[in-house]
Amino acid sequence: MPAISLLATNLVCYFMSLPWNQLFTQQIACQPLAHLDTQFLLTGMPMWPNARGLNELKAKASLAQSSVSEFVCQSSLAASDDYYEQIIYKRKQIPTRPNSWHDLFNGLVWLQYPKTKTLLNQLHIEDIELHGLSPRTRQRNHITHFDECGVILTIECSTGEMVTELLRAHHWLEAMHEMRNAWGDTIHARMFGHANYEMLLNPFIGLTGKWLAVNVQKGFSQRSIAQQNAEIDACLPATIQNDGLFKQPKPLSPLPLLGLPGWSGLNQDPQFYHNREYFRPKRVRS
Repeated sequence: MPAISLLATNLVCYFMSLPWNQLFTQQIACQPLAHLDTQFLLTGMPMWPNARGLNELKAKASLAQSSVSEFVCQSSLAASDDYYEQIIYKRKQIPTRPNSWHDLFNGLVWLQYPKTKTLLNQLHIEDIELHGLSPRTRQRNHITHFDECGVILTIECSTGEMVTELLRAHHWLEAMHEMRNAWGDTIHARMFGHANYEMLLNPFIGLTGKWLAVNVQKGFSQRSIAQQNAEIDACLPATIQNDGLFKQPKPLSPLPLLGLPGWSGLNQDPQFYHNREYFRPKRVRS
């Protein structure tokens, strides 16, 4: 066997012998991944949960989450011309590829925020019925962006509002480092976008999300993660619908994810925030 082919074979065998969740466990100190493990115990699962495992997690969820559509292995779906969002809406089935971090994280977001995910699916369908599948509308593009890369910031009091104002102005050092004690107290960051969950398995400078703020009740910090998720999921749909949020030209603001306290060890040093290629200043419009 040629040396290159032998090396490739050995590498395949090596990676196949690793635990399925090794990437996840290596990054477990990252707060959003730690929150997932607290809820779903991914580090203790012996194999990929896939569609079957997601359905088992759904069965253990609260009554409010029982309306989540069924997760179905994508290869077992009947042939159809329906688009992904149409399948979910019409059949109440969420196509799920096996051994896919992307689809697993998508499923876990469904389990955490079922009302919001259902609303996003409904908005997709409304636009498809009005305008057709192609070209995609502004609203559908923004929905997809939030679905893939969104971060929810929960605001408990005026201090949290001050942080979001600093973020909106791209005052990154002040918002994330100088006010880091506010994070986890009066303001919380919750990952919504399943693509960014996946990218946190191999974090890199440049990893950026898009944030949306919601106001929560006093005492939010003292509640369990499941209770916090339920509160977010109760108020987020109204925030999206009342303002026609995703029909606006630029409904979301950027958020350099590795700057968030608890999301990376790199941000302990204030010099980290001086990288203007990553922590970009606000554009001045002429």
